Amino acid sequence: MRIIATLGLTLLLSACVSAPQGPAGPPPPSRVPTQQPAPPPTSPPPPPVAGFRMPEIQSGPGLSGVIREDARSLVRQFGDPRLDVTEGDMRKLQFAAPACVMDIYLYPLRPGGEPVATWLEARRASDGAEVDRYSCMQALRRQR
Repeated sequence: MRIIATLGLTLLLSACVSAPQGPAGPPPPSRVPTQQPAPPPTSPPPPPVAGFRMPEIQSGPGLSGVIREDARSLVRQFGDPRLDVTEGDMRKLQFAAPACVMDIYLYPLRPGGEPVATWLEARRASDGAEVDRYSCMQALRRQR
């Protein structure tokens, strides 16, 4: 019985093996990727803007007392910032409460002037979704 089972299994397995289909042809030619040179730019990049540029100043209800205020005034209102980042003549202060995070961007309004708040953004601390700026300012002031 074992011999018959072994022979049957051998026949089944041999059916799975395919016989060569004739002489094998030459291997396909190897492909070497060709590098295309980058096209030259159509025009040179614009030169960097030199000199002073007036920042955009945000306006809207509830922003008085924050917009156009310097960093010292903002720290008095909202406490110590979680982040204080300076890049060039821009400064960003980030204040955080359990409910929200507020970024205030400060730029000088004249060449060499002290940076003042020109823009602010507020978002939920949990997922970063935009929230009402005034409500966030109130939450930050309350925790002070």
